[in-house]
Amino acid sequence: MSKSKCACNRRSWFRRVSEGEVVLGLIIANVAVFMLWKIADVSFMAKNFTISLDNFTSGRLHTLITCAFSHIDAGHVTSNMVGLYVFGKHIGRIFGPEFFLKLYLAGAVGGSVFFLVHKAYLAASSKGGQPMKMDPSKIQGLGASGAVTAIMLLDIFLFPKSTIYLEFIVPVPAILMVSLFHQGDQRISGSAHLGGAAVAAIAWARIRKGRF
Repeated sequence: MSKSKCACNRRSWFRRVSEGEVVLGLIIANVAVFMLWKIADVSFMAKNFTISLDNFTSGRLHTLITCAFSHIDAGHVTSNMVGLYVFGKHIGRIFGPEFFLKLYLAGAVGGSVFFLVHKAYLAASSKGGQPMKMDPSKIQGLGASGAVTAIMLLDIFLFPKSTIYLEFIVPVPAILMVSLFHQGDQRISGSAHLGGAAVAAIAWARIRKGRF
């Protein structure tokens, strides 16, 4: 199949689905992997659904994305999925499901890359005379935080004065919602959030230039 036919088929598929269906699909995928942690072999899950320098250098490049569908803690997956639902439907409604899905995946990769760069820096520092309790190359990261941060921040960059209704009742400034969603999120480092923020900033700049 030619590239042009592939592109046409992809566009045709996205025309048949709504932003809500794509958001729901991502939520279902995240919950499914969360449940998989409960029943599958932990070693298999760690190798295929977490990001780490060991995984990356071992050739498990798919973990750059699969880690963004992976959660162990119920509170972690809940907060990320609430953020994905609230902000994702809005972004998808404005720019379409294809843009929204690309943003999620870009945020996932951006978060993973920033996570790896941070751990590589720590590993280099430990070899330079700053010993650490745990080998940075073995530290694992997981969660949709980078992807969700990209979606949240893009929405806030575009609509900084918007109001979100917490529990669909209490009006809260959108900027405050970001801090609420990520409170207590210890499963993935701040570097992953920075990666998601960088993706949001790039997307915002491209939108302002009419290149999205």
